[in-house]
Amino acid sequence: MGTVLAVENVSLDGVMQSPGRPDEDTRGGFDRGGWASAVLSADPEATQAAFAGDGTTGAMLFGRRTYLDLVGFWLGNPEPNPFTEILRTTPKYVVSSTLADPLPHPASHLIDGRTPSGVEGAVAGLKHEIEGSIVMLGSGQLVRFLAAAGLVDEWVLTQIPVVLGSGTRLFDGTPMDLEVVRSFTSPRGVVVGHYRVART
Repeated sequence: MGTVLAVENVSLDGVMQSPGRPDEDTRGGFDRGGWASAVLSADPEATQAAFAGDGTTGAMLFGRRTYLDLVGFWLGNPEPNPFTEILRTTPKYVVSSTLADPLPHPASHLIDGRTPSGVEGAVAGLKHEIEGSIVMLGSGQLVRFLAAAGLVDEWVLTQIPVVLGSGTRLFDGTPMDLEVVRSFTSPRGVVVGHYRVART
């Protein structure tokens, strides 16, 4: 049985929008993009803690926008980086109502996103088929939907010590009781918390 693990960067005021680059996601006029990468590039301890998984990744799960942007960026980057081989070979499942097969990157499988019940059923099916973690990166709209449906099992949240004042928040009206699996605070104040959703 697999578990859905959401890995997210979040500001102190809960924003998750455009952590990597200034032009990553400017929806709503957001102009503070790159806020996480600027801090993490100077904090290798926090970066290591954020990506210190348990080695049980069985698949990755993306929304359309994050899949095209993040996977496309790293697989199209000619510079050596630690993510290329993982993103190339790990099975990737992409929820979209507009993309069609074949998807542009290797080992990618389309989940039809046209109906909420279809997405819920597909992700629940993945949890039964895949052993280990089904890792989500970014994919804010999808992760909020799956959290509300009770399908996100664990979170790795890298909390960056910055207040952005605007931008799309990670959590939106879905209460959760969380159990701390482990946590790390870097000397620069970045907090990496691994949490498990407490099921009642």
